[in-house]
This record gives sequence, C-alpha cells and structure tokens, in this order.
Amino acid sequence: MRIAIVNDMTMAVEALRRVVLSVPGYSIAWIAMDGIEAVQKCAQDRPDLVLMDLMMPRMDGAEASRLIMQQSPCAILVVTATVEGHYSKVFEAMAAGALDAVETPVLGHAGDPSGAMPLLTKMALIHQRLARKYRKPKFDEAPSSNRVLAAGHPSTAFPLVVIGASTGGPAALAAILRALPRELAVGISVVQHVDQFFAPGMAAWLSRESGLLVQVVKPQDQPGIGCVQLAATNDHLVLNAALAYEYTVEPKDLYFRPSVDVFFKSVVRHWPGPLVGVLLTGMGSDGAQGLLSIRQAGGHTIAQDRESSIVYGMPKAAVALGAAMEILPLSAIAGGIHQALSSLPIFSPRNLHE
Repeated sequence: MRIAIVNDMTMAVEALRRVVLSVPGYSIAWIAMDGIEAVQKCAQDRPDLVLMDLMMPRMDGAEASRLIMQQSPCAILVVTATVEGHYSKVFEAMAAGALDAVETPVLGHAGDPSGAMPLLTKMALIHQRLARKYRKPKFDEAPSSNRVLAAGHPSTAFPLVVIGASTGGPAALAAILRALPRELAVGISVVQHVDQFFAPGMAAWLSRESGLLVQVVKPQDQPGIGCVQLAATNDHLVLNAALAYEYTVEPKDLYFRPSVDVFFKSVVRHWPGPLVGVLLTGMGSDGAQGLLSIRQAGGHTIAQDRESSIVYGMPKAAVALGAAMEILPLSAIAGGIHQALSSLPIFSPRNLHE
C-alpha cells in the first residue's frame, strides 16, 4: 500500500514515516508540508492512503480532504496531535470523506514511534477495506418473530428513530438533526462508524451544529425523548429486553464496529413502539440487513440517495435488498422522518428539549 504523509511538523513526519515503513508492503508515496501541496501531489500521483494532519499553514486538513475527494478521491485518515479543541475540523474532514481519525504517534527515547498501535490498526483496517471486494449482501435470517409492534399487539411507547452512518456521516447527521421539527415526540439513536476516542467530541460537535442535545450512550441508558443518543465505544451498541442500552463485543468478527446491523436488529427484537430506520452515506454494506429487518417488522425505512451520499455503499446495499421504503436526498430526509412519524396514530407533538 502506497501511503502519503501530509504534515508540517518534521518530527511528526519522521514518526509517521517510521510507522509506515515498519510494515512489510507499505511504502511512502510522497510527503507534503501543507494542504495545498497535498492537493497538488494527489492530482499528480494518487496514493492508496493519505495520512492527513489537521492544523497546517496555508490550508488545513479539512479543506484539503474536501478538495482531494472532489478532484482525486482516495482513502484519507486524519492523523493529528491537535484533536482537543478542534473537533469541528476533525468532523469537517470526515464529512468530506476522510475514513477515520487517530492521534499522531511520537518518537520515543530510542527513536522508535511510541503509541503507534492505534495508527497501525487503523491503517491495517483501511488496507483490508481497500482490498476487500464487497459481495452482494445476503439476508438469510427470518424476520424477528417477537416484534412487539406486530398486528394486534397494542403499544403506547413513543416512536424511536434509529440512524446508521459511516463515511460522510457526521455532516449528514448534522444536516438532518438541524432540520428536524422541534415538536417531534421521538427518541433518536445513532450508530456512526467512528473511533471511540472521537465519540464524545462528535456528540459535542453535533450538539453545536444541530441545536439539539446529543449525548453518548452509557450502559443502562434507555431511549427517551429529549436528546439524541450516540454510540460511544468500539463495541456494538444493542437494546436489551429491559429496554436499556448496553455494549457487547459479540460478534467479534464484524469488520465495522460498532455495527449498524447489530444495533438495528436488537431494536427490532425489543422496542415496543413505532420504529423508523434511516441508513446514510458510508462504505460497505453494514446496516442494509438491519434496515430490511425494520421494514419486515412493520417499521418505516429510509435510505439516502446516490447523489447526496459521500460514499454510496451502505444505502446502495439497502436499496439492493429492497430494505428502503423511501430513497431520499439528504435535504429531504428530515422531512421524510417527520412525515412518517406524523402518520403514526400515537404521534403527539412535544418539544425535543422537554
């Protein structure tokens, strides 16, 4: 895998260079000292992966990521020592198409990069992602037989909106949450593919961007009206029979963590009220089967359309399965959620902040 380094700090460049060259099969494509140089070099020699710093002179990493994804799209991993206080830039870069973010390793006393394992792990996962050919997803599970919203079973629970997203998801989530009518009496829970280190910052950033209260989910939290709940660890978020959230390492072999499929299917098994599932931009097929299970259980399902998706992978897989009742541009998804909820017999306007 040919890897480019974009960083204006000599010590950081050297640390990254040593980490990259420590892995057989990895090589340095080129090095750029700022975002402008990175955009130019990507256009001339597109690497497999760009390790993108965040705060740089002339052009920062967020803007460089946006231009690279427009002009010379390739995999981008934000690698920065300046996360604290700059969460908006991290998620701006991820909204532009950066796959993930990780802290920059430092050179130890012996000159070896210390704290390199998180970066090595991220690079290995991206390498697998680049090499992997996504097969058409197969839905080989029968719909849940204990879905409590089944015909003839009365329910007085409030509606729950569950959202899954990956690449490009932060900006898409912010746009949807910002546009939702504040009178909706709903719970909203989100699984976004993002490393657990960045989850609290993402919750704070989404709160600022949307004007809603966004909180990370703690074990034993329950869905509720009044805030948006965001998966907070690299384990899978699930809803249990007691209608409380918990995290589980199983299944261990799933590539995407936390998994949208695992979350959606747990909600289908246990949530006693109306359910709306939304699958947004992202690479791969995670969430497609879960969205289908929501539709087959009587919930309403929405997938983001190709034109407005940064990566049309997850929604495309859902559409191929027939999981999406509606395929909507990003600008129409909040309205689609509102319309679906407004048609429910138990819908009653309240304020999301109450």
